[in-house]
Amino acid sequence: MKKNSYLIASMSSIFFAFSLSAQAKDYAIKHLEPASWWVGMQDKNLQLLVHGEDISELTASITYPGVTLKDIVKVSNKNYLFINLSIAPETIAGNLNIRFSQGDKTVLSVAYPLQARSANSAQRRGFSPADVIYLIVPDRFANGDTKNDSIDSLKDKAKRTNPSGRHGGDISGMSEHLDYIANMGFSMIWPTPLTENDQFSYSYHGYAATNHYQIDPRFGSNEDYRQFVAKAKTKGIGVIQDIVLNHIGSSHWWMKDLPTADWLNYQDKPVFTNHARTTLQDTHASTEDRKRFTDGWFSDHMPDLNQRNPLVANYLIQNSIWWTEYADLSGIRTDTYSYSDKAFLTNWSARLIQEYPNFNMVGEEWSTNPNIVSYWQKGKINHDGYVSSMPSMMDFPLHEALRQSLVETESYNGGLNKLYENIANDFLYPNADNLVIFEGNHDTSRLFSALNEDIDLYKIAMVYLATMRGIPQITYGTEILMTSPKQRDDGKVRSDMPGGWQGDAIDAFTGAGLTSTQKEAQDFLKKLLSWRKNTPVIHHGKLMHFAPDKGTYTYVRYDDKKKVMVVINKNKVATVIGTARFHEMLAATAAATDVLSGKKFDLSKAINLPARSVLVLEID
Repeated sequence: MKKNSYLIASMSSIFFAFSLSAQAKDYAIKHLEPASWWVGMQDKNLQLLVHGEDISELTASITYPGVTLKDIVKVSNKNYLFINLSIAPETIAGNLNIRFSQGDKTVLSVAYPLQARSANSAQRRGFSPADVIYLIVPDRFANGDTKNDSIDSLKDKAKRTNPSGRHGGDISGMSEHLDYIANMGFSMIWPTPLTENDQFSYSYHGYAATNHYQIDPRFGSNEDYRQFVAKAKTKGIGVIQDIVLNHIGSSHWWMKDLPTADWLNYQDKPVFTNHARTTLQDTHASTEDRKRFTDGWFSDHMPDLNQRNPLVANYLIQNSIWWTEYADLSGIRTDTYSYSDKAFLTNWSARLIQEYPNFNMVGEEWSTNPNIVSYWQKGKINHDGYVSSMPSMMDFPLHEALRQSLVETESYNGGLNKLYENIANDFLYPNADNLVIFEGNHDTSRLFSALNEDIDLYKIAMVYLATMRGIPQITYGTEILMTSPKQRDDGKVRSDMPGGWQGDAIDAFTGAGLTSTQKEAQDFLKKLLSWRKNTPVIHHGKLMHFAPDKGTYTYVRYDDKKKVMVVINKNKVATVIGTARFHEMLAATAAATDVLSGKKFDLSKAINLPARSVLVLEID
């Protein structure tokens, strides 16, 4: 990527504006966002938010070849102007001079950067079923720079002994361990949000932004983030940015001077969401319940944005495009997806795909009902006519089924049958292959704990994720069997990665201090993901599965060139299964090799399965 000719020191202030003449009133620009843009974008329109005391008293003008000032939007708050520009396709990169005048006198002038796009930026490829995603909570992963643990100007200071406090992990820590991540077999990293969260407490998770265009200094700088993404790409790893469209932090700079009377939902008096996500599809739901779900605040600390306001909507759309272009992203994960206005969500995702046709984005809809999750995926024909543009969704139904099926007693509708029936629901999705499947995340209990700390069940779960349709996502520390309470406990779920801090007695990155079981799990996953990376049939092959039988479950991934059969035995005793019922996938003299053990199998005969085991059979 070309290095910019300018330095973005702070996205919260515009540092290249200056006063040209002494006036009775000293005008100054506090914020101008986006702080830069690019020529050659698919959509030629750009809207600038300008914030400064009484800035609407001034008149803006420009003179730059290919750029037209279409109009200026003034709102009830005199401290804001919204400048609408049109950038012609042939426009050359350079500094666009924006002048602010009072009468015939120029009061302020801004050199606004219009940059050239990186080569093939529009054609970038997003994450896909060929990838495995590694979810990281940056504050809890590794502390590469102890000097930024606490920042004098920011409220929440580091205190590693506080489970809900900041622990000091940062971009530098993630960057230092890229080789470890790549060697484990991961090809995408999803860090939880890195943008500034200048909240009084509980700021480490990143989901309460206080500045949309600034990386939190306790993680690093904007340039640190760009360099991290660039370095990751040299290791064969893309980066997915976690973006929050629904809400902001209560300490966001907007909150001291809101642009309009309807910038937030329930702006005069907060009302909290009922979390009743089914109201958006429920034909019997009340209008009030639907409104409470989408417009209600998460908490006093998370004001809800009103995306029906076109200025808010355009701001959020441009912000997502800005980060994609600026940081060279490989995807976006969207938090609390369905809580935003659904018409806006269609426009937001369509606009991203317009700029990046091969891009991928995944939304969080935390529902175990596939009817609810599938509603949001692009291509779904919905009962109410709603048309979505979102390519991917998190497969929460399969996540729950995986965890429950492995610990439940086998029954007609429980155990492995629950897993089987969830895959049988794939007809509800326009593109089930593009769903993100996962064992856990930063909001759920740790997988090993959910599986009663059974290493054999853990291996079954890892094989399932690595071989089932979809895009696997695994949370940091899962590879070393990190544990937590079974009931939600964010501080313990998001505990520190061992070895990420100087002086740690245990080091997951080098293996020092790990138990033999932890090393076994880590080595197992590394071998499995390395095999997956080089096995295209798992990335794009079709799926045929067979109904579970007496605690066993078999499925096949296949294409014209290759077949891989996965056989799960959940039983606590060795089990023999016949192969005749798999004849649609097996030739009469079929033989296979188990990827995990190297053992050969004659598939014309019954298979002897050890207790609590899984076979990954490459069919000859």
